[in-house]
Amino acid sequence: MAASSLILASSSPFRRQLMENAGLAFEAIAARIDERAIEAPLERSGATPDEVALHLARAKALEVSGRHPAALVIGSDQTMSLGDRVYHKPPTLEAAGEHLRSLSGKTHRLNSAVAFARAGTVVWEHVAHADMTVRPLSDGFIERHLARVGDRALLSVGAYQLEGEGIQLFEKIDGDYFTIIGLPLLAVLGELRRLGEIDG
Repeated sequence: MAASSLILASSSPFRRQLMENAGLAFEAIAARIDERAIEAPLERSGATPDEVALHLARAKALEVSGRHPAALVIGSDQTMSLGDRVYHKPPTLEAAGEHLRSLSGKTHRLNSAVAFARAGTVVWEHVAHADMTVRPLSDGFIERHLARVGDRALLSVGAYQLEGEGIQLFEKIDGDYFTIIGLPLLAVLGELRRLGEIDG
């Protein structure tokens, strides 16, 4: 690896595991930003889900880059949309049930953005998509499913973890696994090679 260090500007154990599994040497440092305070005015102004995700990814990368200017910082964020509705993590299991009822029998989109920053400047950014088709779900199934997974349903914006029992909600998925988890890793690795940060 080149002289500069690599930092993942995230507290997400899922993103950290993706990078660890890929054999990357990096440090994980959470960004000190208020995501909702950034999102709210963007959504009011009519920003697209892609734009919101990219704005948050940039904000995370730039905040950590300001504290570690010599490092290459990776910021990432994901939004989830169905038509004009942008979803947020459900605060309660009741809200998680409402999420799942609204997704039943429909195709929603995950928008995963990533931004690289160095010395307080964004040097690269990218957005990847995955289209997720939920099978028709009965109210009874949703209740039983949430009873099994419990508070884990509150950890993700869609109220599911694809790597766990959440896979039972779907009938079709278009998109790669890394984009779904929240870090478009193939694009990230390609750019790290281009920058000489990892062995190409």
